[in-house]
Amino acid sequence: MTLSADRQIAKNASVVAAATLLSRILGFIRDAVVAATLGAGLGADAFFVAFRVPNVLRRLFAEGSMTMSFIPVFQRRKAELGQETAFVMARSTLLWLVAVVGAVVILGEIFTGALTRAIAPGFGNNPGQLEMATTLLRICFPYILLISGVGLCMGVLNSLGHFTAPALSPVVLNVALIAAALLGWRLGLDVAHCLAWGVLAGGALQWLSQLPALRARGFTWRGERSWRDPGVKRMGRLMLPTVVGAAVYQLNILLGTLLASFLPVGSISYLYYADRLVEFPLGVFGLAVSTAALPSLSALAATGKDREFGSVLSSTMRLTLFISLPAMAGLIALAEPIVGLLFGRGRFDPQDVAATSMALRAFALGLPFAALARPLASAFYARENTRTPVLVAAVCMVVNVGLGALLMRFLAHVGLALAVSASSAVNFAALAWIMHGHVGSLLPWPTLARMLGLSALIFLGALATAGAPVWVWLGGIPLWVVLYVLGGRLLGMDEARLFTGMLRSRLPRRSGGA
Repeated sequence: MTLSADRQIAKNASVVAAATLLSRILGFIRDAVVAATLGAGLGADAFFVAFRVPNVLRRLFAEGSMTMSFIPVFQRRKAELGQETAFVMARSTLLWLVAVVGAVVILGEIFTGALTRAIAPGFGNNPGQLEMATTLLRICFPYILLISGVGLCMGVLNSLGHFTAPALSPVVLNVALIAAALLGWRLGLDVAHCLAWGVLAGGALQWLSQLPALRARGFTWRGERSWRDPGVKRMGRLMLPTVVGAAVYQLNILLGTLLASFLPVGSISYLYYADRLVEFPLGVFGLAVSTAALPSLSALAATGKDREFGSVLSSTMRLTLFISLPAMAGLIALAEPIVGLLFGRGRFDPQDVAATSMALRAFALGLPFAALARPLASAFYARENTRTPVLVAAVCMVVNVGLGALLMRFLAHVGLALAVSASSAVNFAALAWIMHGHVGSLLPWPTLARMLGLSALIFLGALATAGAPVWVWLGGIPLWVVLYVLGGRLLGMDEARLFTGMLRSRLPRRSGGA
């Protein structure tokens, strides 16, 4: 049964990874367009600050807490009382979502100015930048209500075994932002303001894009619902700690932005672009694996199959590490040519490329830890233990902010990126140590040693090509992937077998039933 569960997770992860790959490619096109039209100056910093707030709230009310709390309860309701009862719970959840998040949006619109000053107090030295950021934030703020609804759709669809439509949702937003930026540039309008309106339009289109998949699986938002649904009450009790935990995590990000606002103009943009590059492997593979694993882990936890739970979690983490270690090696080795290729044009000059590359190397050091923490957090949520990740997140916030404030004095924005990596390592170590007490060993040392050895070879090979023409180092990336996977298979690693299974699973073939 465990082998079957491993394969199912790998298949579902391949769907999420393929859809996310398309989204990330469009995301890089979006960032390249934004970099060329805005550069890394006043307008760019103002937009990124404004866009960060709804993104923080998105993770707070949607993926970061609601989805993680919704799926385990939905799965339990479906297993114990049937699918229609679970559907009633989903519709009831929407009532509360609109009420709570709608109130947050109203408050946000009222206190936008104060919120902007709190997030980026360094902008106070430049009244024009502060005013622009405030205006852009006011436009973007309602996005949180729309994307929270998309997060609920994701919970329903993932619980029903469908992963394609939610994974493709960011594609819609990226297309909207690309269109907004190009339209603003072409018509001679303010690109930052056009992007803000693009965020709002993208959110509405994201919500609409989920409805056909829901209808195809027999679900509609019309039907029985209740403010007092027992499933929603259970979800609410689980969600409260996860909201606190997500709030701590997102406060971490906001405090990083606050610290960066005191650094020279462009620092926030350098960190943003570098973080986007690190999020590529995290989103395409790391997040894909943890997203696919949560419903399976929740189903095993709901039926009391603890042994299978531990085995599936271990294989999920090993697959995650198998992917994230060589990704870290490649990003560190090829940081500058990658940043130059993607963003080094228009108003994004060589100095911006160099500064962003340094931040990318610092962020990449924490990539494996951040990737491994995601399935670990999913495992705690699947067991309906939402308090432990909160306590760990609070410790990590102290590490990140304290270390960031110290290191930025000597390393500027690179110090802030290093602090994020250090806090990611603390987060993983604490969660793994606690979970080890429940399910035993998660990452066997022989397997870890093989992965580290293969990744070191990838790093040396990629580094040797970093100064070569673009066709050499870029063409070498698929070669390193093939050699890494082949090496894993020759060493008899199950993770290499599961990874090649993911690559063989094509999105169109799975979209009908995934």
